[in-house]
Amino acid sequence: MALRDQFVIPKRYTTISFALMAIGIISILVLFFTSGMKSDEYEQARFWASLLQNSIYFLLVVNAAMFFICATTLAWAGFQVAFKRVTEAISACVPVIGVISFIILMAIAFGGNHVIYHWSSDAIVKNDAILSHKAGFLNKPFFTIWTIITIAGWSWLGWKMRQLSRSIDDTPLTVEEGKRFIWKNTVWAAIYIVLFALTVMSSIPWLWIMSINAHWYSTMFSWYTFASTFVAGIALITLFVIFLKNNGYLEYTNREHIHDLGKFIFAFSIFWTYLWFAQFMLIWYANMPEETIYFKPRLQGAYRGLFWLNLIINFLAPLLLLMKRDPKRNYGTMTMMSVLILFGHWIDFYQMVFPGISVDKVPFMLFDFGIGLGFVGLIMFVTGRALTKAPLLARNHPFLKESIIHHT
Repeated sequence: MALRDQFVIPKRYTTISFALMAIGIISILVLFFTSGMKSDEYEQARFWASLLQNSIYFLLVVNAAMFFICATTLAWAGFQVAFKRVTEAISACVPVIGVISFIILMAIAFGGNHVIYHWSSDAIVKNDAILSHKAGFLNKPFFTIWTIITIAGWSWLGWKMRQLSRSIDDTPLTVEEGKRFIWKNTVWAAIYIVLFALTVMSSIPWLWIMSINAHWYSTMFSWYTFASTFVAGIALITLFVIFLKNNGYLEYTNREHIHDLGKFIFAFSIFWTYLWFAQFMLIWYANMPEETIYFKPRLQGAYRGLFWLNLIINFLAPLLLLMKRDPKRNYGTMTMMSVLILFGHWIDFYQMVFPGISVDKVPFMLFDFGIGLGFVGLIMFVTGRALTKAPLLARNHPFLKESIIHHT
């Protein structure tokens, strides 16, 4: 039987992706006219906060796909080669969502509204001792330059890794050529991991999200953000892999690979919970006002429902549903769990952002969710197009046989 290694986008898939993008655009327009155009600066901030939360969340989620590729490349892990093109296609969304995120971030930082980023106002910084102390880091030039370097670096290195992968599609490798190919991939993956460590695992969550509450800080915040978006990224990979399997593609991908993706989701859900608890417990135990101010609206205020819902979806659900072996090998269970994880960590980002601009009440979330669906449609569209541009199987990859016979 011939392999179906050239993806053809189904008509229904295209229709759904365009429908979701339409929902996103309509939601943006409704929020713009109901909040963004109002004279009240807090209403305006509510519009921009929705764009900020959705764009950053989905940018970090699709960027997690390239982190997964590079981390497994450095580990010389062969199991993921059978579905490697799926992960690469998802990472192709980074430049697209990166440009959207950059425009939103610049509009917030350089616009006249300073409700989201208080540090963007010279007058506020001048009269605030804490913001003045942090001005060497929290300032518009540094924010802009580091954001450009980050998004451009992710995009270019991701493109480089995809080009390396596709360079051997039509050329079988000798043993020595295979060694050189693996070494070159390892070097470029290491460069990407260094940039990832300097951005996602350290500075970027501080700049983009934590600086919304600029008087507060947590040394665990970047790792917490990484864990949240990485497990959501694995869930997204799982959804695309199962979709392709159900449509007769990825013949060499089987339940062993789905099982491993399930183990990643389970393990990093526990890791996320560990970071959640460690951050919360230390602040609760110390009970210092400059730290507890972050959790007051989330634990005892208007957001307490989302606070506990976040923990239930992102910890209890994967703990109870994915602890055993069989659920991680069941396509239906993994699909449901992946969708739940993506939604759960969207909620996580929602309660990271919105208490900073609307302390006393939770805004009506329907249109925020609608914008999120718009980004889902965009990811579907870009990933689908990327899947058509290369064979779904990296036929000449030196680790392909290891992936085919993989058993977990």
